[in-house]
Amino acid sequence: MGKSFSEIVQEMITMPNIKWDEVWLALYETVYMTVVSTLFAFVFGLILGILLFQTSKGKSTFSRVFYSIVSFIVNLFRAIPFIILILLLIPFTSLILGTISGPTGALPALIIGAAPFYARLVEIALKEIDKGVIEAATSMGANTWAIVFKVLLPESMPALVSGITVTSIALVGSTAIAGVIGAGGLGNLAYLTGFTRNQNDVILISTIFILLLVFIIQFSGDFIARKIDKR
Repeated sequence: MGKSFSEIVQEMITMPNIKWDEVWLALYETVYMTVVSTLFAFVFGLILGILLFQTSKGKSTFSRVFYSIVSFIVNLFRAIPFIILILLLIPFTSLILGTISGPTGALPALIIGAAPFYARLVEIALKEIDKGVIEAATSMGANTWAIVFKVLLPESMPALVSGITVTSIALVGSTAIAGVIGAGGLGNLAYLTGFTRNQNDVILISTIFILLLVFIIQFSGDFIARKIDKR
């Protein structure tokens, strides 16, 4: 039989089912998945975003074709629900990592799911740069690499930081989904220990730690973006 409302409240207050060693391990696994996947998503998303921006304004046939291909791939992976993406990438994950379970096994799906999302945010950030700044650098003889590293990235850095903050928060949610199918972390703790065993205090504490992690990421991202914004 299910628990009464008073029993649920009492359980959440006293937390008799909480094993803190399991909670700390789950928190570590969630932070590990979030940090590693965020770093890789930042690198790959930045590269894809720059390629999208550079080829979108190209007039050659190669640029238009290249943009169409990259844009299609980005849109494709953005459209696939994360839970389905994990299942589709099982053979690939097994091939490159030798495992499909645990926090490490979830990384390929997390990265491939997040990088295209961040790539679009990068493209949008670069398109918001004043074209006059880019034209001035071009008129002074700056090549593509100089424009990218001395104009595009510095000018768009606050937006890029805000974008990776949003991406990182989305990844926290994705780690919770991955945890439900065996990746570990707070999502795994909330579902396999809390939900399946009807332990509401475990679900509550998992939710609290996920919210705290999201708040920390958001606060840190906003702080850094304000510090580097020279406008």
